[in-house]
This record gives sequence, structure tokens and C-alpha cells, in this order.
Amino acid sequence: MFKELSAMMSLMGNKGKIQEEIAKFQQQVPLLTAEATAGVGYVTVKVNGRFEILSVRISEEAMALNDRELLEELIAGATNQALAKARQLVADESAKMAAAIGLPAGMLGGGIPGLS
Repeated sequence: MFKELSAMMSLMGNKGKIQEEIAKFQQQVPLLTAEATAGVGYVTVKVNGRFEILSVRISEEAMALNDRELLEELIAGATNQALAKARQLVADESAKMAAAIGLPAGMLGGGIPGLS
């Protein structure tokens, strides 16, 4: 606990570096992309670091199945997988930023709320 408090106190005098790293993080997050597929490639979903869906591709083979329920499940599954990957990418970027400003590992809890 005292180690973390010491790290926080040292950050107080390093406001410029913190602002610079946060600005870099905010610029980098929207550029992050994650993609996932479901149903042997029937559905592919791509999302960004803001957890916005960028694209959904449905293969001709999936459309030919004419199975609405299956297609809905595949879209949901691919979307959830892509979002999980994006969350991990944002957490990784957050950890890099924390390390760059001298915060102990895990101090940000895997991400910064409100920046997604």
C-alpha cells in the first residue's frame, strides 16, 4: 500500500508526462481493432477500441443455410468474441500507459473508465 502511495505522490510532480501519455492513449484507443469469426467463418465481426462495431460480414454459405436463428447466434457469438478481444487490447494499452507514467502494474484496473 505504501509503495502505491509513494508512486502516486511522485506522479503529482509529473503532470506534463501524465497528460502526454493520456493524450497518446486517447489517440491510440480508437485505432485499435479486433476481429472474430463464428461458425467456421460464416460470420466475421470487426470492432474498434471504443467498442463500436466497424463491420459485420456474413458469408454466402451462411445466407444459403436460410436459418435465421443460427445466423443470429453466430452474429452474437462473433460480436462477443470481438468485443472481448478489444477489451484486452484496451487493457494492454492502458497497462503500457501506466508503465510509461510510473504507475504500479494493475493500478488502473485494466482500463480507464470513460475513455472507451
